[in-house]
Amino acid sequence: NERYTSLVKPASKQQKMTGWGRWPVADGAAFRPEKRNAVADILREGEQSSYIARGLGRSYGDTATNGGGGHIVMTRLNRMLSFDAGAGVLECEAGTSLAEIIDVLLPHGWFLPTTPGTKFVTVGGAIAHDVHGKNHHSAGTFGNAVESLVLLTPLGKTLTCSRETNADVFWATLGGAGLTGVILSATFRMRSVESAYFVEDTIKTKNIGELLDALERTRDDYPYSVSWVDCMARGASLGRGILMNGNHARREELPSNSVDPFRIRKKIEVNVPLDLPNFVFNSLTSHLGNTVVYTAGKTQKGHLVDWDKYFYPLDAIHNWNRGYGKRGFTQYQFVVPLDQRDGLVKILEKVVREQKCYFAVLKIMGPQNLGMLSFPFEGFTLTMDMPVHAGLVPFLHELDDMLLEFSGRVYLAKDATLRRETFELMYPRVNEFKTVRAKLDPEGLLSSNQARRLGLAEIG
Repeated sequence: NERYTSLVKPASKQQKMTGWGRWPVADGAAFRPEKRNAVADILREGEQSSYIARGLGRSYGDTATNGGGGHIVMTRLNRMLSFDAGAGVLECEAGTSLAEIIDVLLPHGWFLPTTPGTKFVTVGGAIAHDVHGKNHHSAGTFGNAVESLVLLTPLGKTLTCSRETNADVFWATLGGAGLTGVILSATFRMRSVESAYFVEDTIKTKNIGELLDALERTRDDYPYSVSWVDCMARGASLGRGILMNGNHARREELPSNSVDPFRIRKKIEVNVPLDLPNFVFNSLTSHLGNTVVYTAGKTQKGHLVDWDKYFYPLDAIHNWNRGYGKRGFTQYQFVVPLDQRDGLVKILEKVVREQKCYFAVLKIMGPQNLGMLSFPFEGFTLTMDMPVHAGLVPFLHELDDMLLEFSGRVYLAKDATLRRETFELMYPRVNEFKTVRAKLDPEGLLSSNQARRLGLAEIG
């Protein structure tokens, strides 16, 4: 084990920290190291009582905020260290974004093993929350593609972790929300592709029952699957939506006049320059927007779409989170087993009846991996955007209680309100995680608002 001894710690800067939902807000110190040695110096010198590593701030809740403590912002540690073009194995620093990886490797025929709904996520963040995407049912989480990672522990040691070496630390770190150490670099497998395009087949459904049936019926036919849900529809139309199944396009499936299969048309990008008034997003405008999307949707086969539009439609709207105004919003995501689909319907009914929900996405998931706090397991996962208001927290607690009845769990990367006792019931391996964490961080140097709320910051 190597111990860092350099003195290159960057100065800290006090600032307000939030997740992408811009709620809740925490005041803390931010450090922006440019070299790996500087990360060790930050932890060793102990200017703050506790620290949490942070990437591009795209988690939604308080998992990467540390009120009154330090934030180690890793985005300047974004070097690509090696690439095996024969095996498609990339080694890069933890601050490297998925967007940077795509820019460099897609023109050479390599794409990400899996990706969430934004490319503005760091590799360290993708591992810390063991992120998933449209292909979880076929490929699993991002962690499934990770061969090894290098972790700096709060004790100043570096550990190389894999399924064979320091395996307990490896599985605690996948989904461990940055509480086992600071991820410095990772090695993972990329996916070989023939083009930058996808062939998409869509199915328009009349209600949530039809949508769930279609997800199950087609899951083995496509590696990628996601559905948009009209979260404003009620009654017989509850949960109506559009299922979008896809696969990587082969060269012969592209138009005959395509010169470069990896070149896509440049997107028109816009920016939301300031907070929109709260009245812009309301029940009326949301109902109108959802109706327009549903009406425009149709069942069709063989639609060709580029990777950016297929995976990241919202990335073309910079700072789109400002659309919810200064109040901010939360993204509530949960998963229930396949045999608890009636429970999912009951939760959706409650949200439509009692809450403002402006955007919803439904996916099907495959088997869970060995990550101690990894979120996905085989079932249905529903994601819903809700604006912050006075009654939101108790309402989400009601949803949490319903989830326990249906053997479900909440995604920690998007959580800001989960209670400790509920969390411990949802994640049965939490004590195993705490045992590993106590070994790595006996003094509790790593912490976050979420970790303290869920009892994960306690040592011993």
